[in-house]
Amino acid sequence: MKTYSAKPADVVNNWIVVDAQDAVVGRLAAFIATRLRGKHRPDYTPHVDLGDHVIVINADKVRFTGRKMGDKRYYRHTGHPGGIKETSPEKILGGKHPERVVELAVKRMLPKDSPLARGQFSKLRVYAGSDHPHEAQKPEAIDFKALNTKNARS
Repeated sequence: MKTYSAKPADVVNNWIVVDAQDAVVGRLAAFIATRLRGKHRPDYTPHVDLGDHVIVINADKVRFTGRKMGDKRYYRHTGHPGGIKETSPEKILGGKHPERVVELAVKRMLPKDSPLARGQFSKLRVYAGSDHPHEAQKPEAIDFKALNTKNARS
């Protein structure tokens, strides 16, 4: 039996919608990263982008377990000496771009910076509210919270 290797021309990408309201961030990001990479498919090939387009709605209503909302720290560097900056998920979710919490969690679960990883990450669309402009693609709704009881916090 020969090993099947998918070709980029033969790939059919689906569109899915995930509602992130009351979802645990880490579990949600792991699920989304798996779908973006295409690892849920039986014909998964590591060097071909087989993943689905993922639309995340209600990203401003995600949850963290434990005390992570206030204790967790995100670090970034400005590039200047002594330019380390830190923030918490609480500040980001209450700020101007609350969808960045989900975007960065997913980005950190994808392969490190490469053309393939950038292509996979570009298939992610995250919206803070419940509306999205991708109705024409007829996305399939996935009930993430029903997959496991640990996926949601109230």
